[in-house]
Amino acid sequence: MNIRDVSSGLSQPISRRAVLRGTGALVLSFSLAPRLWSQAAGGSRLPGSLAKNPLLDAWIRIDADGRVTAFTGKAELGQGIRTALLQVVAEELEVPFGQVSLVTADTNRTVDEGYTAGSHSVQDSGTALRNAAAQVREILIAEAARRLKAAPDQLRAEAGAVIGPNSARITYAELVSANLLHAEAQPTSRLKDASFFKVMDKPVQRVDIPAKVTGGAAYVQDMRLPGMLHARVVRPPGYGAKLMQLDASNIEKMTGVVKVVRDGDFLAVVAYREFQAIKAMQALSRAATWQENTTLPKRTHLHEHLLGLPSEDHVILDKHDSAAQPKKTLQATYTRPYISHGSVGPSCAIAHLTEGVMTIWTHSQGVYPDRRAICEMLGMPQDKVHCIHVEGSGCYGHNGADDAAADAALIASSMPDRPIRVQWMREQEHGWEPYGPAMIAKASASLDSAGRIMDWDYGVWSNTHTMRPGPAGSLLAAQHMAKSFPVPEPEPIPQPEGGGDRNAIPLYTLPNARVTHHFLRQMPVRISALRSLGAHMNVFAIESFMDELAQAAGTDPVAFRLAHLDDPRARDVVTAAADEFHWSARSAPAGGHGYGFAFARYKNLAAYCAVAMQVHVDRESGRTRVLRVCAAVDTGQVINPDGVRNQIEGAILQSMSWTMFEGVSFDATRITSIDWSTYPILRFGSVPESLSVRIIERPGTPFLGCGEAAHGPASAALANAVANAISKRVRDMPLNAARVKGVIGV
Repeated sequence: MNIRDVSSGLSQPISRRAVLRGTGALVLSFSLAPRLWSQAAGGSRLPGSLAKNPLLDAWIRIDADGRVTAFTGKAELGQGIRTALLQVVAEELEVPFGQVSLVTADTNRTVDEGYTAGSHSVQDSGTALRNAAAQVREILIAEAARRLKAAPDQLRAEAGAVIGPNSARITYAELVSANLLHAEAQPTSRLKDASFFKVMDKPVQRVDIPAKVTGGAAYVQDMRLPGMLHARVVRPPGYGAKLMQLDASNIEKMTGVVKVVRDGDFLAVVAYREFQAIKAMQALSRAATWQENTTLPKRTHLHEHLLGLPSEDHVILDKHDSAAQPKKTLQATYTRPYISHGSVGPSCAIAHLTEGVMTIWTHSQGVYPDRRAICEMLGMPQDKVHCIHVEGSGCYGHNGADDAAADAALIASSMPDRPIRVQWMREQEHGWEPYGPAMIAKASASLDSAGRIMDWDYGVWSNTHTMRPGPAGSLLAAQHMAKSFPVPEPEPIPQPEGGGDRNAIPLYTLPNARVTHHFLRQMPVRISALRSLGAHMNVFAIESFMDELAQAAGTDPVAFRLAHLDDPRARDVVTAAADEFHWSARSAPAGGHGYGFAFARYKNLAAYCAVAMQVHVDRESGRTRVLRVCAAVDTGQVINPDGVRNQIEGAILQSMSWTMFEGVSFDATRITSIDWSTYPILRFGSVPESLSVRIIERPGTPFLGCGEAAHGPASAALANAVANAISKRVRDMPLNAARVKGVIGV
């Protein structure tokens, strides 16, 4: 037989024995040959991530026993994509759900889909898997037709087999051969009609939940390998601190200590048992003398400091369609502080160097980029470093996962043949992770005589929202080594998705509008990607301002939004959330009660979401209690309705936490919010009394990412409800009790 060399486009003879050698039951060739294709036959772009990884057997494998393995470069982070992607494959391939397994984010086994971020998992990987599974199904039907000497349209796929005339039945296991699926994907697929779905659009129970609720091995933090040693890292006390003096002789003599590792300002200790490593870390920290730098601005004047930094100004919208005269003009400024990921489980990784190959188990959201950074840091070729994603306990965005992987790899490089487990401490996670950037938004708009917006001007000041690996200098260990790597130059994330300017362009119909992204290269603290990037802040500001404009126009906030929306799907979401909340029948606010509403389409190209909220504000204390939340979401074709609700509900709660409680604190030299008392988050007592999510069905339409769709609307709905309750506007996050009380007292 022949197999195509996709890098050269040539065909070479290859024996069946060569294909099957060492694979056991594997009956299909499997290729991760890189090819950055964006087009296929006829010039049409391949769907989803197939555009960069066009080989079907890179996505779908069928074994000799008929079991199906699907492969995705995306990672399960608690958002439920493992279950959703299994549903997609089972549906299109016509196999039982339990007959499919999924391999996620592994540099030796899966395609490179970059980071698991931006609500792209279902939209990109789900689309690729759905089309790949549909095309594999048709290949199997065609092969069965050849064997049965029947027309393909006389056959159908069902329960892992192809059914033909006269009840003829050939299982997938009987149909597959070594190179049957080693084929290039086509730009179009015969996708199943949504009306015939058996697995998709059904509330299948998530496969990742049982181990999490029964105390099983659910996370990388739970992994234990034979012969594994435990390591702890001693971080500098603050940014830029230098290790001046260290006498580790007594620490090396402590019970269980195997080695003290020092490389410049990188300092760690390795022990046989975990608590031995913790005690040695504490002793090592006391033995180290550091020189600290005064580098941080005054937290009380943070936003003034940011506005005083040099900015690179990018006009991302400039529209002039009307010359109407304004009747009333409003201006407002909104801010948010630095926000932590607040991961419940501090970061962890395991690394093992053996026979010249470094294997790393990590909860990084980008195993391929993390591998590139670690290879650069260690001076190792990429084929000698293997990164395997294992779910971590709590994170959406760039927390300490990549750094923990680098820590483990650096320590393991000096201790071959022993697995090294690095577990961060709580104060390290809070003090050294990259935060979501502090931001400032300034809005100005004019209303015409009919109460419609006729002029809009909006500016947002923000650092970059991604300092992820790639480059080694993104990693703390690489920054602290004696031969250190420089922090890479920060860059803005371009539109249409954007970073600090994500969702800065309103979806509303505005005759005259200008939006400017004031990009700040200087970064007072370590920052990177936090869930939803700039969308949380921009939607908070825009939708708060929309409420202020509605009040100035003397118009109901929902009616005001509808009057400025032409997108029919946007209008449907707004109407559905208002209907779910019984907005038109709500009583007038009284006794500290207030109602708020907000809407956005995430990134202006993903899921639509609207949120209505009722709060009660205690005027004596300033404490806000969220009583009732109703949301509506349009995420295109739904895979798992329970999964969609999980994501919207979780996003609303996380956004409430950011908006009401969270903010990183620091002094001149170091981060001071290093535990749950100095960095408060939403607790169970603050969960709303009721929270409902209405899903707008869009059968047959493309998947739209929904994981981050609710953050901005929930934040703004909360701010609008507080303003409605106290008749004063709080424009600075967090809207904690002290701040709200201060505004009430003005």
